[in-house]
Amino acid sequence: MNLIKQFFRFGLKQVLCCVFPAAIFLTLAVSKVIHFPFLYRYDFILLVCILIQYLLVRFKLESKDELKVISLFHIIGLLLEIYKIHMGSWAYPEYAYTKILGVPLYSGFMYSSVASYICQAWKRFNLKFINWPSNFITYPIGFFIYLNFFTHHYIADFRWIIIFSLFIFFGKSIVEFKVGEGNYRMPIIVSYFLIGFFIWVAENISTFLGAWKYPNQGQVWHMVDFGKISSWFLLVIISVIIVANLKHIKYRSEAGCSSDTFSQL
Repeated sequence: MNLIKQFFRFGLKQVLCCVFPAAIFLTLAVSKVIHFPFLYRYDFILLVCILIQYLLVRFKLESKDELKVISLFHIIGLLLEIYKIHMGSWAYPEYAYTKILGVPLYSGFMYSSVASYICQAWKRFNLKFINWPSNFITYPIGFFIYLNFFTHHYIADFRWIIIFSLFIFFGKSIVEFKVGEGNYRMPIIVSYFLIGFFIWVAENISTFLGAWKYPNQGQVWHMVDFGKISSWFLLVIISVIIVANLKHIKYRSEAGCSSDTFSQL
C-alpha cells in the first residue's frame, strides 16, 4: 500500500513539474482545432507561451533566477533551430509574423520548457547529485555535444563516441531524489535516458499536432524515428549540466562554500 502511495506522490510531482510543457501541448492542440482570423497560429502560440511564462513567475512557481536559466535555454534552442531549418532537418511550414529566418519564436519555448521541467524537478524532488564529474569534464562534454549538433552535417557524427564517454565519466554518478519521506537513488545515465525518451514521446505528439514537420511528414504524419531519442538524450545532458552548474554557482555564492561536490544541493 505504501508503495502505491509513493508512486502516486511521484506521479503527482511529475505532473506539477510538467506544467509548462503540458501548457504548450494544450496550446498546440487548441490552435490546431481553433483558427483565429486575425492571428496566425504560430503567433498565437508565442503569445500564449509568453503568458504562461509570466504566470509561472507571477504565482512563484518559478523564481526570477530560474527565469534567467530558462531564457538562456530559449536562446540556445532558437540558435539551434535556425541552423537546423537552414540544413533542412525539419521545417515550420505555416506563415507567421514572429518568424526569424524561417523559425517561429515560440520554438525556443519548447527548449526552455525542458529547462523549466529540470528546475521544477530540482525543487520538488530535492535533487542531489553524488559523484558529479568536475567542471573540467562536464564543460567540454556539454560543449562538444552542442557542437556536434552543428558539425555532423559536414563531418562525421560523433554522438556515439560522446555517449560512450558519458558511461566513463558519469558511470558512478547518482541522482538522489525525495518522494514524501522516502529517499531514492538512480544512476544519472538512466535518468538522462528516461527524460530523453519521454521528450521523444512528446515530440511525436508535437509533430502530430503540427508544431513542426520532418521531411518524411510532409503529406502524412509518421512516427519520429527512434534514433531521435539519442539526440534528446544528449540535449538533456547539456540541460542538466547548465542548470546544475548555475545552481552550484548560486549555492556557493550564497553559502560561501568552495566545495566542488553537488551532493549538498
